[in-house]
Amino acid sequence: MPKSKKQKSNPATTEVFPRAGFFRRLAAIVYDALMAVAVGMCAAMVMLVLLILLLENGVLEKQGLEHSSEVIRQSLLYTSILQVWVIAWVIGFFLWFWVHGGQTIGMRAWRLRLFSLDDKPMGYGRALLRLMASLGGLGTLLVLLDIKYKQSLQDRIARTEMLVLSKEANHHKAWNKL
Repeated sequence: MPKSKKQKSNPATTEVFPRAGFFRRLAAIVYDALMAVAVGMCAAMVMLVLLILLLENGVLEKQGLEHSSEVIRQSLLYTSILQVWVIAWVIGFFLWFWVHGGQTIGMRAWRLRLFSLDDKPMGYGRALLRLMASLGGLGTLLVLLDIKYKQSLQDRIARTEMLVLSKEANHHKAWNKL
């Protein structure tokens, strides 16, 4: 991806747009959690259909069981593959949206956008660090204690900030100006 498309910091953004508070972030988290469940369900369906096709056509051994669903349910290998596949897709959902635009679907609905606090663009490594530091959303609780700066744990660790955009700035055509 060209460097110009990656998200960069803009020191004027904090002065123009306020940092997001806890309840707006919580609303976006709930929205994104529903989206992550949907992504996970679709990913699981694809993998299950693939495993069933491979088992029913004899490519994979049924291990003496009659139904493919029994084989998948009783096999530690197949259930582990399915779980890793789903987790990878859910993580990929957040990483892709944060790196390509700074907004997940829930963040866009609540006019939130992720910005860098330094000159480094939001890459996949930094986005993964932010995701891990969020502790499944628990890192956002720090916003309740940090009244002055409204920084979550993941914001502090990944050197990012979550800002509330105006309606005009939230439109994708205005992103190149931010």
